[in-house]
Amino acid sequence: MLKRVALVVALVVLGAGAALAGYAIVEHRNPVSAISQIFVPLPQQVFGKQNLLVLVEGLDYDYNDKDEEYSTNSRSDVIWAVNLDFANKRIYQLSIPRDMIATMPNGSQAKINEAQSEGGVKEAKSVIAQWLGISGFDRYVILRIDATKAFIGAIGGVDIDVKSSDCLRYKTGCTGERLDYDDSWGHLHIHLKEGMQHLTGEQAVGYMRYREDWCSDPCRIMRQQQVLHALADKLRGDKLNTLLHIGDLLAVFRKYVNTDFTDSELLSLADYYQGMPSNAIVTNQVPYTGDVDLPNYGDSLVPDTAARAHLVATMLTAPPAPIASPDALALAAIPPSTLRVDVENGSGVTGAARRVAALLKAAGFTIGEIGDADRSTYTATEIHEHSSVTFAGARVREALPGSLRNASVVSDSASTASPVPTTSPSSDVTVIVGSDFAKSSDVAGGHS
Repeated sequence: MLKRVALVVALVVLGAGAALAGYAIVEHRNPVSAISQIFVPLPQQVFGKQNLLVLVEGLDYDYNDKDEEYSTNSRSDVIWAVNLDFANKRIYQLSIPRDMIATMPNGSQAKINEAQSEGGVKEAKSVIAQWLGISGFDRYVILRIDATKAFIGAIGGVDIDVKSSDCLRYKTGCTGERLDYDDSWGHLHIHLKEGMQHLTGEQAVGYMRYREDWCSDPCRIMRQQQVLHALADKLRGDKLNTLLHIGDLLAVFRKYVNTDFTDSELLSLADYYQGMPSNAIVTNQVPYTGDVDLPNYGDSLVPDTAARAHLVATMLTAPPAPIASPDALALAAIPPSTLRVDVENGSGVTGAARRVAALLKAAGFTIGEIGDADRSTYTATEIHEHSSVTFAGARVREALPGSLRNASVVSDSASTASPVPTTSPSSDVTVIVGSDFAKSSDVAGGHS
C-alpha cells in the first residue's frame, strides 16, 4: 500500500514538474520564476493594497568600559521613509536627516532621532509620521549594530565611486582627494581615496558614516544612497553570487534585523522585486533651510517645509506612474526639430549633460539650456515632459542610447518623483542625466 501511495505521489510530482517546465519554456521564463509565479502570491494579494509605507531605521551605538558595543536606548542613526509601490513596481526611499527638529509626544522639541531613544519603534513611527504629515507606517525595519556591514560582507563587498564633499555635491574638486578620519573610541577608521573601488563591508560603512566635511548629514545621506544602490546592483547583477551566499544573507537578516514583516510577506516582496532595474529605485532627502541651537540638543536642522511636503506627495502618497511608450508610428510623426530640450547633469560626472545634449542635437532636437540638476546623485536618468505635444518625452527617450531606453518619462503636469526641474519658458522636455549614462557601454571612451 505504501509503495502504491509513493508511486502516485511520484507521478503527480513528475507530472507537475513536466507541466511547469513546459510553461517555463513557452513563457520564456526560468523554472524558478515559474514556480514563484504559481506558489508565491503577489504583494497586492498579501497586503491587500497597492503600496506599503515602511519606516527603516539604523540604530546608533556606543561602547561600554569593556569596549563592547551596545545600543540600549540608542537614537536613530539612519531614518528612511520607504514607499513600496506595487502598482508601478518601484521603491521610493526618502531620507530624513537625524538632526531635524521634531515635536515629541509631550510637546517638547528635540532632534527627530530622539524618538527612537525615548519610546522605541512605536514612538519613532508616530513622531516621524506626524513630522512627514502622513497617517502612519504599515511596517518597520530596524537595522541593529553592524547590519549593513554584515550584509555587504556576506555578498563579498560592493563597488563604490568614492567622493569627497565637493565632488559629491557639486561635481567639482574631484581630484583624487582623500577621506581620512580616525575615531579610536568609536572604532571608526576611514582611509579612502576618491574614485571607483571595491569596498568591504567595514569600508562601505565607514564611507557611509564619514562626516568630517563641511556638508555633514546631507553628504552622509548621499553616501548612504550610493551604497544602497550599489548593494541593489550587486544583488541584481550577480545572481550567482547572491545564490551562493543566500545562507549567509539569511543568517545576517535573522541576527541583525528587527521587523514586523512576516516571513511570507518578505518572501512575496523578494519575489516581486527580483531583477528590478536600478531606475526603479528613486531616492531623495528632505532638505533644510538652516540650523539653530536647540536647548539640550545643540546644533539642529530646520526642515524646508515646502520641499518636504512636495517630496512626501510625490514619493510617499501619490508617486507618478511612468508614461508608457507609444507605438513607433506615433513617435515617428513628431519631428525632433519641433521639440526644445533642456539637459541637466545629475550624474556627478563632469560633462555628462553636454554629451547627452550633443547626442540629442545630432538627432535633430533643438537644445535649450544645459546645466546642473538639483543634486548630483541621480542613479537613473529621468525625462520630464512639460509640453503640449503628446508623447514628447517618449520621442526624446527614443533618441537616447539603447541602455537608457527604459528611462522614466513623467509628466510635470502631475506630481513627479523628483523635484520639478527648472525649465526655460519654451522648453518641451527636460532630461536629467543620471549615473546610468556614465556607466553605459554606449558612451565608453571617457568623459568630457
